[in-house]
Amino acid sequence: MAMTMDSEEFAIGCVLSIKTTLGDEFEAQVITFDRASNVLVLQEGSKSGPRKNLRLLKANYIKEFTFLRQAEDPLDLKNCYLDLSSLQAREESAIRQAEIEAERIGVGVTAEAQNIFDALSKTLPVRWDKTVIVVMDQVRVSHPYFPESVSGGTPVANERVKKVLELERKRLHARGSSS
Repeated sequence: MAMTMDSEEFAIGCVLSIKTTLGDEFEAQVITFDRASNVLVLQEGSKSGPRKNLRLLKANYIKEFTFLRQAEDPLDLKNCYLDLSSLQAREESAIRQAEIEAERIGVGVTAEAQNIFDALSKTLPVRWDKTVIVVMDQVRVSHPYFPESVSGGTPVANERVKKVLELERKRLHARGSSS
């Protein structure tokens, strides 16, 4: 049930109480409304502090809204505050997280090899060394990634990796045959 929206209802600076079709309820100030994409850019935040969040919301996800008041222009440079050190810290954190996630993706390996890596990573520390899965920084699992492909490490570590690998291959095989 999409509401028809009139751009005057979303005038810059007006503060709205919004209920979405997904069940969210919040108050926000309209920064802009793009009629072509039907997207509202909203600013949420506390009155007591400078920290505010931007939210982009497709207008057809609005179940209902109430006009609360007209406020100052949210883009007035005298009232804008950007915490650059906080933004830089968030950027650095996002880059670090992306690098960590990228290192978990094998290059030149099959989907099965990646699934085995992902499964092993749930219980053991793993990393890629080209196409070899390195477990606990000592045990190596080479293509075709069967228990017989396990080498290195202490006998106890080696046996543990073989056992986990065997169980994970059975799980992956059972999951593959049930779909």
